Amino acid sequence: AARDTRQPAMSAQASRENNVTVWAIVPAAGSGSRMQATMPKQYLGLAGKPVIAHTLTALFAVPRIAGVVVAVADRDCAWPAIAGRFAGRRLEQVRGGAERCHSVLNALEHLSATAAESDWVLVHDAARPCVRPADIDRLIDTCLSGTDGGLLGMPVCDTMKRVDPAGDVMATVDRDGLWHALTPQMFRIGQLHTALQQGIRAGVTLTDEASAMEAAGFTPRMVEGQRDNIKITVASDLALAAFYLDKRAT
Repeated sequence: AARDTRQPAMSAQASRENNVTVWAIVPAAGSGSRMQATMPKQYLGLAGKPVIAHTLTALFAVPRIAGVVVAVADRDCAWPAIAGRFAGRRLEQVRGGAERCHSVLNALEHLSATAAESDWVLVHDAARPCVRPADIDRLIDTCLSGTDGGLLGMPVCDTMKRVDPAGDVMATVDRDGLWHALTPQMFRIGQLHTALQQGIRAGVTLTDEASAMEAAGFTPRMVEGQRDNIKITVASDLALAAFYLDKRAT
């Protein structure tokens, strides 16, 4: 995708932090089939605006993020209206891929035209509209302190069961050390690009960016986030997200 040269230059604060730039990528090419809706879940209405508009607002509320690259599907008719809401922001678009990992890889290749391999990138789900800017800042601080990168997460509190295909319980799983992986997930651009390429070529199941980095031999740091950083997956999640956003505004 062509770079929009009309976008303003990044701020001085955003452009340099420990001599690197921090970017964000939002993969938004999925259809959200589990929602059984007439449109992708990132465009469904939530508290007066589309889900992805809340997501982008949260990212742009973090001054250290220099710009956001969104990967969208071909012939996505809803995206231009969303982009118009953020006129004047450094918001760029690339073509989405068949899977999340392909969309992120396309966005990384787009960034490589101007970003250094040592710069950092936050990858955040389009359908996580309740992420808190303070949590993003804490993740950035942690990663810049000297790590292989990291991700927001929450420790598992419920009893965990392993079941067979019929739904019968086979075992109770020790939850000690188990965490729910959330987003954003933050890594160096060059390392994540290589890890995704290697994982795709090897046929590794890459459910998130951290799994690609783990397969490449890195050790991401888990940073505790908030339980309201939910992902919109089924219809009932919209009501819960609206509740969280409403409580935060009051």
